[in-house]
Amino acid sequence: MPWIRTVPYEEASGILKQEYDGALKRAGRIYNIVSLQSLRPRALRASIRLYGELMNAPSGLSRVQREAIATVVSRTLGCHY
Repeated sequence: MPWIRTVPYEEASGILKQEYDGALKRAGRIYNIVSLQSLRPRALRASIRLYGELMNAPSGLSRVQREAIATVVSRTLGCHY
């Protein structure tokens, strides 16, 4: 299993602290997909914004449908997330 260094919540500051706090507010925890990007806080912020735009923007698909598509694609590709 690969090992990736991450910044723990207790050591986060600046943009990373803001993103970690946002994750806690949204989900009640910091998922690995968020902490794995902790060494690049600006990239993490952009990733979270992109995800939010894709999942929340007006669309012909409901949020549930978008989540289902993401789940099927992840499963098909063997991605844990």
